Amino acid sequence: MAFQNILVEQKERIACITLNRETKMNALNQATLAELNEAFTQAFTNENIGGIIITGTGSKAFVAGGDISEFAALDEHAASEMARDAHNKVFNLIENGNKPVVAAVNGFALGGGLELAMACHIRVASSNAKLGLPEVTLGLIPGYGGTQRLTRLVGKGRALEMMMTADMITAEEAYRYGLINHVVSADELLPKAEEILQKILLRAPLAVAAVITAANAASRQDVNGFETEILEFGKCFATTDMKEGVSAFLEKRKPAFKGL
Repeated sequence: MAFQNILVEQKERIACITLNRETKMNALNQATLAELNEAFTQAFTNENIGGIIITGTGSKAFVAGGDISEFAALDEHAASEMARDAHNKVFNLIENGNKPVVAAVNGFALGGGLELAMACHIRVASSNAKLGLPEVTLGLIPGYGGTQRLTRLVGKGRALEMMMTADMITAEEAYRYGLINHVVSADELLPKAEEILQKILLRAPLAVAAVITAANAASRQDVNGFETEILEFGKCFATTDMKEGVSAFLEKRKPAFKGL
């Protein structure tokens, strides 16, 4: 599909997906969510892509939230279906993807924007970033996984305070909370995200995917995370990359992983 609301560029083995609605503070409308589904699905299945960065156009906002103008016409059933559809097609898709996704948070990451960042595996923020879940100021709560992922990342007490007060926090506060992995200047934001991915790309791709699967299992109630780890560990022994990694270690050379 031809994208109208996002930009997708590939630099070597890294795909960069950029929210491109700067006049709307990169707000997530339904059309943008559909494009994100398509872009991430393509990136996860493209053998030439090893990792993904998601960011927003301009310096003011990563994503300032959902597009509130679309909410007015929704009733209870329609709102629930909208949230469920977004969970499955975008937020859970990203979190459960087989390749690492780094959020490069430039400016405001509010509501659905913070929820999008939290669905990613790693978060880097510019020093001017502001983060929050202000939905209660609209008589709402987060609907794209915010109540769950924020609680897992920063703990119940901090998460409840952020969501019930609707207060924004700075990038430095988010770093102290464990919500952000790194805080850098605006000029260093994308280079830092690329640096992280370039390091990951040196590792065995199937093992990286297995790490994502096992780590995600830690917060699921329907599976045993330890058993998931055991099974993923065992699966690694059926890969060519594992044999290459062990041989390289024993031969004191750098491994040449092929994702096989």
